[in-house]
Amino acid sequence: MRTNMLNRRTEQRFRLVAITAAGSAKIRMLLCFFTLFMLFVLLNHTPSYLGWDHNISFLPKSPARYSTSRKGYALLINTWKRNDLLKKSISHYTSCPGLDSIHIVWSEPDAPSDSLVKFLNLVVQSKANNGRQIDLKFDINKEDSLNNRFKEIKDLKADAVFSIDDDIIFPCSSVELAFSVWRSAPDAMVGFVPRIHWIDQTKGNINQYVYGGWWSVWWMGRYSMVLSKAAFFHKKYLSLYTNEMPSSIREYTSKNRNCEDIAMSFLVANVTGAPPIWVKGKIYEIGSTGISSISGHTEKRTQCVNRFVAEFGHMPLVSTSVKAVDSRETWFW
Repeated sequence: MRTNMLNRRTEQRFRLVAITAAGSAKIRMLLCFFTLFMLFVLLNHTPSYLGWDHNISFLPKSPARYSTSRKGYALLINTWKRNDLLKKSISHYTSCPGLDSIHIVWSEPDAPSDSLVKFLNLVVQSKANNGRQIDLKFDINKEDSLNNRFKEIKDLKADAVFSIDDDIIFPCSSVELAFSVWRSAPDAMVGFVPRIHWIDQTKGNINQYVYGGWWSVWWMGRYSMVLSKAAFFHKKYLSLYTNEMPSSIREYTSKNRNCEDIAMSFLVANVTGAPPIWVKGKIYEIGSTGISSISGHTEKRTQCVNRFVAEFGHMPLVSTSVKAVDSRETWFW
């Protein structure tokens, strides 16, 4: 009889312990979920507490930020017989808060139509609020050459140049992030489209190189160029490209209709002795054709790299693995 009573008491104690343990586990689980929830809320509201707006670009939209002592950037856009894409691009970038002026590189045989000029001016005027004014100019060229996109612009007010093609669009937040990175290193080339070079081991010659596209960058985890189809650089490089770089390089790019962007990367690297800076950003392609879609494009780019090495007398490009990202859009540092 006593044995049965002891067994029942023991069983009750075990049940009580089990219930208490289960309750403690539930409480710990609830506390854990509550802690995670509070962290999520704080992370999403921290920018507002610090005076940032989570939904706007890296820099505030107030035009007062860009006074005469701290200018914005000039948009240098290259186009060719794609007025519909040009209209979309200009309509988008005029919304970016740091934009100071727009320079359209025009190398077509016919001058821009009155309807195109009128449309673009109306777009720019529609964004001229709060005293903000954006200059719009067509840089007309008599001959069709890829070098036209890097011709010196005498009346350029801003120091920063954002070189872009008419068939790709980046959100203003990405553009402003890249602009802020460039301001921290104004001699560097800062862009969104990285490329790489490496020594061609198959040739048995350390002076022979290979040009690699995006997949090579992804595989190696390194890059040595950012393409001027989407990059910031100082306006002084327009003058250096036009007046100081060997004319044989400009002649080569004009004749082969390729590699003016590689030539600019060589020029900047030769001046700085440092690598460019790749900024992570979303890219939206609104066009479907271009030089890069032509067969044999990569092989021609490899030829350009080796030709430019010979012209410069050495390989100026410097590779790196550094990438600038917007920490507000990443979970972990």
